[in-house]
Amino acid sequence: MSIQTAPKTTAPKTATVAANADRTRPIVLGLFRIVMGFLFLCHGLQGFGFFGGIDGAGLAMAFGEWPGWWASLIEVVGSACVLAGFGTRTAAFLLSGVMAYAYFVYHAPMALMPMHNGGEPAAMYSWIFLLLAAFGPGAFALRR
Repeated sequence: MSIQTAPKTTAPKTATVAANADRTRPIVLGLFRIVMGFLFLCHGLQGFGFFGGIDGAGLAMAFGEWPGWWASLIEVVGSACVLAGFGTRTAAFLLSGVMAYAYFVYHAPMALMPMHNGGEPAAMYSWIFLLLAAFGPGAFALRR
């Protein structure tokens, strides 16, 4: 007497992996949003003298100084919105533009490549916030 088994297929396993990825995507995106929002909040607060201030020199932007003080204000308010998941797409789109402006106006004139002009954080934050503007807040957002 021989026991016959059904041939093994990878389709159910592949479908399970895809279903798990679909189920975890909003959670991972939400955690990504929270961490990036917190890190960028710290970045924005440097303009007001926190965490070592501007360039670690302990300095803050003078009240109302254009564009530094206003950029810090936009960064703090926008990152708080991203962190909380309230108005995430709008805030992230605005922050992406702020960081692109910072890169092209302050960093790019010094050198072509971001690793040579100190603009890596500005370039990365610009793309990170563009991603959040496109994909939304994910899980754990106040808006939900």
